[in-house]
Amino acid sequence: MTFARMNCNLLWLVVLIGGAGCSQSQLPTPQSNQAETSGAESTPKDVADASSVDALPVKLVSQHLPNPVRLHPKVISGGLPEGDAAFQELADLGIKTVISVDGMTPDVATAKRHGLSYVHLPHGYDGIPSQRIKELAKAVHDLPGPIYIHCHHGKHRSPAAASVACVSAGLIPPEMAVSVLELAGTNPGYRGLFQAAQEAAPFEQALLNELHVEFQEVQKIPPMAEAMVHLSHAADHLKLIAEAGWKSPANHPDLEPAHEALLLRELFTEMLRTDEVKRQPDDFQQWLQDSEAAAQELEAQLNMWNDARQSSPSPAAPPAELGMQMERILANCKACHVSYRDVPLSEKP
Repeated sequence: MTFARMNCNLLWLVVLIGGAGCSQSQLPTPQSNQAETSGAESTPKDVADASSVDALPVKLVSQHLPNPVRLHPKVISGGLPEGDAAFQELADLGIKTVISVDGMTPDVATAKRHGLSYVHLPHGYDGIPSQRIKELAKAVHDLPGPIYIHCHHGKHRSPAAASVACVSAGLIPPEMAVSVLELAGTNPGYRGLFQAAQEAAPFEQALLNELHVEFQEVQKIPPMAEAMVHLSHAADHLKLIAEAGWKSPANHPDLEPAHEALLLRELFTEMLRTDEVKRQPDDFQQWLQDSEAAAQELEAQLNMWNDARQSSPSPAAPPAELGMQMERILANCKACHVSYRDVPLSEKP
């Protein structure tokens, strides 16, 4: 199948699967230049001097923010802030603006409760379109800082977005961009993200000053793209359950294993019913169909194992079939991502 057969809704899948004042004294600061080369981490309490970028980028230690990396006194990249504790930590750091480059709908209400503004500028794993680069640069140039830029896990899209934005706005030198991705642990397989960092260059000040962007708290996402966001989160829940021995995780007692498998299966089923999916290439549809079947089998196996545990004084270990079905689903996801989602923008028609 060729990419020419993909319609604009499928191209949207790449989105998913997926300031003015600096308030510099409120940002965490690395303790020495050694941090950049050794991978040392700074804690959020290290706020002595955030005026220099000599020791940047640097990883930060955080209780509630996934994989935070500071690349400029004004900008931190990281993962999704979830719940009041995470947004309170952002507020404690002095963050004023939160920028999401993820496809899911930002939690604007919780952010506002903690005095934070949200901007939604989603992009995919295949790179960052030129217009989005301008918008990101304008955001870090104009919006109140410090600024926290996040994706889902904080490893791939947000480091790329933050580095490209900071280079384009003249906040960091171009040669620093790739090191941000490397420090954050960005997968080299996301060639479009690395290409965006490698090609980043500062814009003329006049362009930034004249550029007009109407920033939005929430961008409208196409239905299939939204479905992919839900798939990603459902898969993450099942990964947590698998790590807990196919039981409800201690830190997530609300996640009931068989029910989560059911939710995942229903997501695949509903997607396969849509006209958008029916117009996609055969391999795309086959990966979804096989994942639906695997999720159904996973649900059935979890229910049988749970029944056996309830009736036996010495419950058996989780059947190997559970892990096999989960791996089957993840393998389908990876195959689809490699073929469609992760292809660099420069290689798409």
